[in-house]
Amino acid sequence: MAQKAFGWAARDTSGILSPFHFSRRENGEKDVTFKVLYCGICHTDLHMVKNDWGISAYPVVPGHEIVGVVTEVGSKVEKFKRGDKVGVGCLVGSCRSCEDCSNDLENYCPKMVLTYGGAKYFDGTTTHGGYSDFMVADEHFLVRVPNGIALDAAAPLLCAGITVYSPLKYYGLDKPGAHVGIVGLGGLGHVAVKFAKAMGAKVTVISTSPNKKDEAIQRFGADSFLVSSDQAQIKAATSTMDGIIDTVSAFHPLLPLIGLLKSHGKLVMVGAPDKALELPILPLIFGRKAVVGSCVGGMKETQEMIDFAAKHNITPDIEVVPMNYVNTALQRLSKGDVRYRFVIDIGNTLNSTM
Repeated sequence: MAQKAFGWAARDTSGILSPFHFSRRENGEKDVTFKVLYCGICHTDLHMVKNDWGISAYPVVPGHEIVGVVTEVGSKVEKFKRGDKVGVGCLVGSCRSCEDCSNDLENYCPKMVLTYGGAKYFDGTTTHGGYSDFMVADEHFLVRVPNGIALDAAAPLLCAGITVYSPLKYYGLDKPGAHVGIVGLGGLGHVAVKFAKAMGAKVTVISTSPNKKDEAIQRFGADSFLVSSDQAQIKAATSTMDGIIDTVSAFHPLLPLIGLLKSHGKLVMVGAPDKALELPILPLIFGRKAVVGSCVGGMKETQEMIDFAAKHNITPDIEVVPMNYVNTALQRLSKGDVRYRFVIDIGNTLNSTM
């Protein structure tokens, strides 16, 4: 029997959210139901509510950086109990049997079910995200939030955190002494700096905003800072980096970034621009360089990431906002006006908007 739920949804490509009553599936034998307390606002939410990528199905209840407290567990749930602090990130389902799923890479499963945006769960129900009062998810797709992390700060780790942690590990940029460039000091970029430094890397932030230099170095611990439009700075840093994590979701040139890489270096794309970028081939050929991508992480690695964050006291810098501020927050996010991640206080402010 379906459960009545309440959240905020976008109804069309205006992307304007408003209160929305809907249904979630009942709690199955392997499911966990939890009360949502906080939900981060990701740049993906901005793209999805406006259907920038052409994959949204309205109404859209966004949110895939979701944390809360377990209220109900199914009869066959083994890992969680009532009262546990848990989180859900970008996916709530996968086939569990393909090669990727067998290798703990559910995030690359061809049948991956996204947390929201009109995706259909295996029982035919539509998935809705964390801008809502509660969630129901298979226990496999939940992570346990460690006690050492505040719940509001934990929320952005479930997308922003794993999105940068996974490529740092996979592409070998987690080695002490590796020189890592981070493009963009936003919601993803500032967390990438913190993770890379905790892994022992030398970190250079590459940004269009000169006024972020002091924050990058003094607040987040970056070793150096480059203004991407300053050709002299870029030239001086040519061929110095082992890898670069590019977090920018807007159109931007790749040629200067490729030039910063050492031979055999990798430019890892984790931002998702809505327009195609130009890819110069010759510098790839003559440096045996690579432009690669990375998409969040599997469930095992996501748990590993949040445990690593707790151990090293890594939390995103957040601005906590009430539910009825969400449209203003999305507008500010579109202009880059946030330091550095919005988190909605669902638990204390959602019901007042009913």
